[in-house]
Amino acid sequence: RLEGELRLVGLFTSGAYTRSARQIPYVRHKVAKVLERTGFDPDSHSGKAVLHILEEYPRDELFQVDAETLHDFVIEILMLYERPRLRVLARADKFDRFVSILAFIPREKYDTDVRTRIAAFLAQVYMGRLSASYVSFPEGSLARVHYIIGRTEGETPVIDRANLESEISAISATWSDKLKAAFTLSTDGMRARMLTNRYTQAFSGGYTEVFGAEQAISDIATIERLTPARPVAISVHRDETEADPRRFGLKVFSDAAPLSLSYRVPVIENHGLHVVNERTYQIVPRTASAPVWLHDMTIETSDGEPIAISPEFNQRLEASIMAVVGDRAESDGYNALILRTALGWREVSTIRALSRYLHQIRAPFSQDYMWETLRKNAAITANLVALFQTRLDPRLASTDTERSARETALLAEIEEQLKSVASLDEDRILRLFTNLVQATVRTNLWQIGEDGHPRPVISFKFDARKIENLPAPRPLYEIFVYSPRVEGIHLRFGNVARGGLRWSDRPQDFRTEILGLVKAQQVKNAVIVPVGAKGGFVPKRLPSPSNRDSWLAEGTEAYRIFVRSLLELTDNLDGDTIVPPDSTVRHDGDDPYLVVAADKGTATFSDIANAISAEKGHWLGDAFASGGSQGYDHKKMGITARGAWEAVKRHFRELGTDIQTVPFTAVGVGDMSGDVFGNGMLLSPVTKLVAAFDHRDIFIDPSSDPAISHAERLRMFNLPRSSWQDYDKSLISQGGGVFSR
Repeated sequence: RLEGELRLVGLFTSGAYTRSARQIPYVRHKVAKVLERTGFDPDSHSGKAVLHILEEYPRDELFQVDAETLHDFVIEILMLYERPRLRVLARADKFDRFVSILAFIPREKYDTDVRTRIAAFLAQVYMGRLSASYVSFPEGSLARVHYIIGRTEGETPVIDRANLESEISAISATWSDKLKAAFTLSTDGMRARMLTNRYTQAFSGGYTEVFGAEQAISDIATIERLTPARPVAISVHRDETEADPRRFGLKVFSDAAPLSLSYRVPVIENHGLHVVNERTYQIVPRTASAPVWLHDMTIETSDGEPIAISPEFNQRLEASIMAVVGDRAESDGYNALILRTALGWREVSTIRALSRYLHQIRAPFSQDYMWETLRKNAAITANLVALFQTRLDPRLASTDTERSARETALLAEIEEQLKSVASLDEDRILRLFTNLVQATVRTNLWQIGEDGHPRPVISFKFDARKIENLPAPRPLYEIFVYSPRVEGIHLRFGNVARGGLRWSDRPQDFRTEILGLVKAQQVKNAVIVPVGAKGGFVPKRLPSPSNRDSWLAEGTEAYRIFVRSLLELTDNLDGDTIVPPDSTVRHDGDDPYLVVAADKGTATFSDIANAISAEKGHWLGDAFASGGSQGYDHKKMGITARGAWEAVKRHFRELGTDIQTVPFTAVGVGDMSGDVFGNGMLLSPVTKLVAAFDHRDIFIDPSSDPAISHAERLRMFNLPRSSWQDYDKSLISQGGGVFSR
């Protein structure tokens, strides 16, 4: 029967801590019992290991722990020598005054923060307080922390060791541990090990501070989809902690090279968004030849209105930005239609293409004003797209009557919506788009290319007689070709009409240029054929002209895209049978005639056009484009120059001068590589060319010798791709020269 207690109060001498445990009274008996119970020879490897553990055991704890518990703990510690891992050994005081806990933690996971958080956890589960903690780093890969959790009342809770170790393992787990665990839960075994090996050390400290392992798993899935052909990917998300309904997160992943802020921000702002803040992280997967760059941005709507983040919106926004990054769509204000309508990027590109055509037919509104109007009147814009689809989408299982009825209903709805548009200019803009849709008789928008994807170019065929306010003369049909790489126009004034395709250098008004050629053609050819055709294209991605080969290669490819697009909207003939283009609704009946010719900048391109004709199986074959290797060479025959020269000779003859024998001075625009200028400057042996210029150089020869200069011009005429810089400077008279513009 317990009747009382005897307390001996005092301090151990220093010897109690410095001398061997086998030399301290009372403790030495406990050490001997433990060693005896283990069954190890004190001189054996295991016996020496047990003695080492006992010598390193917390000395105060060695006095208090009973021999049986000490034996069990020593064996547990001995096993850690063979297999280092997290281990927790807890002993409760028999009077419930404290709990003594030895925690062994892998060194790479241990730091002050981990020690503090483990202490807080132990104090909570044992319903006490942290009285003391002592850290030591014995040999090996483990750190040891001795926690004393003080208690004041009640029985000490009994906590299962497995639960303690599970919780402490979670507390001490590194970010890499959590990533490994997340892989194990989310991915099959072999792939989980492969991804763990590749990514556990891939993320920078900045990333691991902000994002958890679960978010990393999602980011890794995106990174794994990056390829040389698709080096950029994006993802849209909204954190649960984000309280502002106008904001969401946007991540941009870029393989091998970061995307500059000056590039990213305008693309995002053109989607009706603002970049609030941005953080860039470098991710370096193991064995990767180059890092992946993650640009994490907080985005806010520019109109200040809330935005609902849904899978459907995410997909449309991601697809639109990716189309811009991949150069399949242009970056401008039309992209903001993604934000407040249900339109996809291809539908937005269709609207943009129509607006580019309106610009070419001299609509009195800027692109900025037109896209602001369409964004402000999103419901009408959506109905315009619906009207376009109703008229021209070949996927609709509708009869012509059903299409017509649906079109009539949509036009009535648009007319009703226009009543609420306050601005007269906005009303005019919306009516211009409506009129263009009604005038469209074909489009390639739903055609599928050889690669299985929609064609990168959007083309429309218009019944020009239905387009309001179209500058005269008004063609019968007009094809407009649009893409981020090239724009072009083809005007045809009759069902059977031919004419040249020009490489235009007037991107703002190339249709006006082509229309001017048409007017000249109508006057010149009126006695030959009743009507003709003319076309032109503008390359939009030309490199610097200083690199002539690259410049010509891009222009030639733009010509190919243009010609191919014209054929993709044109009927073919198989014998006497009309073969319409695939996936194309026709509102103009059969129309298989399309013949082109050369013009400025395309004099040598006829073979290219005929090769495309053969590629497409066009019924005209190499008769599609006049000239080429199977036709006549404009430059070689000099037809245009010789015809014009007859008029020049007559003009001078009326003045009493024979310019074939009497020297005369001339000033010209062009260079000797050209068809008309080059031939023209060789048609008289007495021409004194005193000055000329083209887009590259200025040529001046104040007192030229007709015979010498004629011979030099002939040499340059025969020199492929010559310029005035090729002129022999020693033959130029005093005061002259060739000057680069």
